[in-house]
Amino acid sequence: MTIDEMKRLARQSLELWSSESSGRPEDVFAPDYLNHQEPAAAGGIKGVDLDGWKAIVAECRTALSDFDVTILNQVAEGDLVATRWQFEATQTGEYLGHPPSGKRATWTGVQIDRFADGKISESWVDWDKYRLFEALGFLN
Repeated sequence: MTIDEMKRLARQSLELWSSESSGRPEDVFAPDYLNHQEPAAAGGIKGVDLDGWKAIVAECRTALSDFDVTILNQVAEGDLVATRWQFEATQTGEYLGHPPSGKRATWTGVQIDRFADGKISESWVDWDKYRLFEALGFLN
């Protein structure tokens, strides 16, 4: 797998969050995929498998509409790709016990993906939870 192919797949994995996405996680992630969330939205640090990742995305899509994904930059070396991203969404449903606010939020993060056998096998995600929660009014 070339560096360009890995970068494309890393972008595709993040675009799965988008409201416009019709992609299939199985085309991007290995069956034994592991995602490390720092921080987890509900608190702490969390590691989830592919089904857990799908559940997180489904929860976000239920609570956050007009979900836009922007890839800011990428760096790759060996079997790793680091992608800095920006998400934007409007809270139109209940999210983490908070009623819909109608507020639009923008937040950023970095995802480092490890590749094996042509798919993403593991990801480490570090994102700006504070910025998201502040924009949605969760920190009052």
